[in-house]
Amino acid sequence: MYVSMLFGFSYVFWLIGVSSNISVYYGVVSLVCTAGTGCVVLAWKGGSFLALVLFLIYLGGMLVIFAYSITLVMEPFPEVMGDWVGVMHAGKYVVLAVVFVLVGWGWWGVGECGDGVVDAGGLSIVRVDSSGLSLLYAIGGGALMMAMFGLFLTFFIVLVLVQGLFRVACPTI
Repeated sequence: MYVSMLFGFSYVFWLIGVSSNISVYYGVVSLVCTAGTGCVVLAWKGGSFLALVLFLIYLGGMLVIFAYSITLVMEPFPEVMGDWVGVMHAGKYVVLAVVFVLVGWGWWGVGECGDGVVDAGGLSIVRVDSSGLSLLYAIGGGALMMAMFGLFLTFFIVLVLVQGLFRVACPTI
């Protein structure tokens, strides 16, 4: 119970770091930590295979884009979260999160959370979350290929868009 609450609060903390991104560097680190704590929450609730797949896909695909965006920005003096502007941004989102929790406690049924993610309802040899992998490759093969083509196309679009900006951002190279 307490570990689940710890990771839940950690998830909200990193989400506040993402939404009040003062600098690109801290926004990327907050986003990766948000994905990590979200996958830990999923694994803690029973969806270990789903958490592993989401984490590997997220880190494998998105960190490439993050590396390009960090390379393009190259701030010599990035603003930090301890700065007055960062504290104000984070404070706004903390107040917003507290208001959402206080207002939505009865509406969303937050007090009743605690069910597992995957439960076959009895003794089973195969876990429910890992059986989705066979469906992904059997029935969802076409959708998987379209998603792969879309990511590949997006990668080349980003490369073409940032081709001229790299010379402007890094004049010493």
